[in-house]
Amino acid sequence: MKTLGLIWRILVGIKDFLVLCLLALFFIGLSALLSSAKPANVPNGAALVLAMDGALVDQASETSPFDAAAGNVAAEIQVRDVVHAIDHAAKDDRIKAIVLELDGFMGGGQANIATVDDALTRFRKSGKPVHAWATAYSDDSWLLAAAASKIWLNPMGGVIITGPGGSRLYFAKALEKLQVDVNVFRVGTYKSFVEPFTRTAASPEAKAADQALAGSLWGSWLADAKRLRPKADVPAYIAQLPQRLGKFGGDSAKTALDAGLVDQLGSRDEFDAAMIELAGEDELSDWGHYTGVPLDAYLSATAKPLGERGDAVGVVYVTGNIVDGEAPRGTAGSATIRQALEEALAKNDDIKALVVRVDSGGGSVTASEEIRAALLAAKADGLPVIASFGPVAASGGYWVGTAADEIYAQPSTITGSIGVFAILPSFPRALAELGITSDGVKTTPYSGEPDVVAGLSPQVSQVLQMGVENTYRRFLTLVATARKLPMAEVHRIAQGRVWAGTQAKELKLVDKFGGLDAAVAAAAAKAGLKGDIRVVDIEKPVPAWQRALESFGSTETEEQANTARDPWARLVQASRLRLLTAAHDLGWLAAGKGATMQVLCIECGMAGSPRPAAARQTEALTARLVQSSR
Repeated sequence: MKTLGLIWRILVGIKDFLVLCLLALFFIGLSALLSSAKPANVPNGAALVLAMDGALVDQASETSPFDAAAGNVAAEIQVRDVVHAIDHAAKDDRIKAIVLELDGFMGGGQANIATVDDALTRFRKSGKPVHAWATAYSDDSWLLAAAASKIWLNPMGGVIITGPGGSRLYFAKALEKLQVDVNVFRVGTYKSFVEPFTRTAASPEAKAADQALAGSLWGSWLADAKRLRPKADVPAYIAQLPQRLGKFGGDSAKTALDAGLVDQLGSRDEFDAAMIELAGEDELSDWGHYTGVPLDAYLSATAKPLGERGDAVGVVYVTGNIVDGEAPRGTAGSATIRQALEEALAKNDDIKALVVRVDSGGGSVTASEEIRAALLAAKADGLPVIASFGPVAASGGYWVGTAADEIYAQPSTITGSIGVFAILPSFPRALAELGITSDGVKTTPYSGEPDVVAGLSPQVSQVLQMGVENTYRRFLTLVATARKLPMAEVHRIAQGRVWAGTQAKELKLVDKFGGLDAAVAAAAAKAGLKGDIRVVDIEKPVPAWQRALESFGSTETEEQANTARDPWARLVQASRLRLLTAAHDLGWLAAGKGATMQVLCIECGMAGSPRPAAARQTEALTARLVQSSR
């Protein structure tokens, strides 16, 4: 029966493959039609509808044609797209208001949320209102809504603010039971990435550093909340939540309204009626019955014509894990980024300065250095380079940033983590338990090494540790030279310690506070550019046919369909997303898919950008393992 089942699964797989091929051919043809179609229409007096159904990220993950055709599209919205739409809408007489639909919002790094909040604040200064609606709000969704003129809340919902922090998994006992040896080579008192493999709990040094980081991030979150909603006393709301709930018989929505966290309670129908009164009625719209234009359509309608010329600033995106070689969008493949940069500069003489936008906790040392070297080559040709740090720019992300003339960050940017480690699992005890032993011959002490079967030799262990220490010294030298700091001072603030942007600026690891727009303006000024600044995104291009497939597949992804609505369920879902992402990174490292020598930051998951694509990969792998075990 098992054989018949296997044959059946193979036949089903072949059938699915053929169907996806046909779908791909169909959408390639559809893409040709879409590319020749007229731009989307923007009705007069409409609302710009920002349905934030997914995670807010710097660069959306790449989707394969087959995943897109099957509807497996990562639910991600690019910050630059949202900001462009908001800023354009502020000057667009056809747009009367902005509507933030936050029921499907999966979160975003604090720095990215602050960037969108700033854009919404600029929009409101044009005299136009912003309305936000959700069934429930948590930290990220409420902070994003805080920039709105009016925050609506479903009467069945609530607002739950928790602050940064949470648990991390430790595998030392499990690995000991499995008799797996974890060979760790590290430099830096606070380089705690390896601790999940070697300890049952955080070391005192790592815990103290994590607590300080969480406290700093919480402080910047509260500062943003106070600036955007001065009448909402969030610390008092959290401290007195049980008593406040008791006052209203456990009604979370009325409690939030009384505390000034929201402005209006209303069902979806009541919100829809209010928006009809504001923007007019449209029975055919997908988001309600009011007149509006969604983000994708508005971006299409306001896109600048191809072939535009003039002096420009190029923005190089370094997002996700930094890996050697080529990689899809959403992962920082060193060869992919270098090739995109070299081609852009070779084909476009208009690029007079560069901004490297970093949202990465690091990864491979060699990949980080390849990206840095490509930026230095551009500097050698006379182009100023400015670094713009997003939610995370740590370890390898900071390594890349040392190529810049100046570094911009946000108070909530997670940065630093200047430390190095290597980790190699070996299995001599586990295999011996199964009755499997090993033997062989050598011509040198390094023959067959690193030997994950028999275990690493003392010579190899010594060489690896020396290599880690040498890489750490090189990292210190890069930082000391770039930041014009004494080596001893860099070593004091390095050692793998992670800092929030507020402390990083005090320690001179960054120069100024500001978002991507501030970094672009600084790059333009250094290049002597005048007037409006044209920006050219330098990244791996997405073919038109794939955009058509993604547009089709993103109409309703599984993440969007299954997004939690009540406040506590939303917190569980956010925790699950962080856990799956962390498991993905740990599995990726333990499986040997990353480089041996790493400059990587695990603590950065505390407040970095959500990564639904990585979480989905872990979930799919887990499902396959469960199915195969039956």
